Amino acid sequence: MRPLTVTTFLTLDGVAQAPGGPQEDPSGGFPYGGWLVPFADEAFGQQMDAWFRGAEDFLLGRTTYEIFAAHWPHVDATGDPVAQALQTKTKHVASRTLTSLEWSSARLLGADVPAAVRELKAADGGELQVHGSIGLVQTLLAEDLVDELRTIVFPVVLGQGKRLFEGGAAPRTWELVSSVQTSTGAVMTAHRRVGEVRTGSFALEDADTTV
Repeated sequence: MRPLTVTTFLTLDGVAQAPGGPQEDPSGGFPYGGWLVPFADEAFGQQMDAWFRGAEDFLLGRTTYEIFAAHWPHVDATGDPVAQALQTKTKHVASRTLTSLEWSSARLLGADVPAAVRELKAADGGELQVHGSIGLVQTLLAEDLVDELRTIVFPVVLGQGKRLFEGGAAPRTWELVSSVQTSTGAVMTAHRRVGEVRTGSFALEDADTTV
């Protein structure tokens, strides 16, 4: 069984839309595309390099695939772990509209995405990584298919835009396995899925609640 990891960039209020540029995803009239860029620093780049080195292949939604396909094949991959990984490893793409893919080593998933992902996870091998792909990630969380959730939360509030958890998620407990703060105030964390949600109460057992 191979692990499925998700890496997502978030604002303090949970927005994940268009972190890298104005034209990434302007849907809904989103005016803040590129909100991540002023907070990028060396620690951020090093962490992304480290996470990408662990990928065996990738799982991407259509929009993220098209953004990546327009950029990464044209980047000099010398000494760049992110470019090396994206240029050489298989990209599995979830799409209801695409019928073919031009990027080398990119493959379309079947119509039943959760079933296709379960089949990919059942094989032996290294990490199946998801980057961006908000809609796909929401589906994977709802289907309880994510093993590790990696988030980089940046110190900005936007008040609008697509949010990671607005599509719902399977109730689960997660364990913090790493946490690093960058020089610009971003917090990079990794959480692994543990199990069912446990609840409790702070109410005093013997308190008289009558009025």
